[in-house]
Amino acid sequence: MSEVIFTSSATAKNGRDGHVKTSDGLIDVNLENPANNKEGKGANPEEFFAAGYSACFDAAVNLVASQKKKDIQSETTAEVSFMKDAADGGNKLGVTLNVTVEGASPEEAKEIVEGAHQVCPYSKATRGNIEVKLNPKAV
Repeated sequence: MSEVIFTSSATAKNGRDGHVKTSDGLIDVNLENPANNKEGKGANPEEFFAAGYSACFDAAVNLVASQKKKDIQSETTAEVSFMKDAADGGNKLGVTLNVTVEGASPEEAKEIVEGAHQVCPYSKATRGNIEVKLNPKAV
């Protein structure tokens, strides 16, 4: 294993209709399965994945922009979809990353976002495992 910089820990009990808590207690929530709870109330694992991926990816966008000597402002929204998997009859995830880049041309924004997708740890972890769609937008 590579050199560890830090480790985060969370424990879930009773799966999608249970509870999850981080070791530091900052996240301590009940979970609701959106497939069973049509009112849409309660947290679900895809929300946590979207939060983590959007934060990590936005950091990567800013890293790549700084390497290109571009002074930008960015915002990343990760849409994580829980989908049927026709290949095995189970389920799978898909992600759309909507990235707004202020201070870059459309071509530069696309280049920065594609570069971020190469260095972001979440993108590296998901590469070849789930479909990730990039939607860069220059403003």
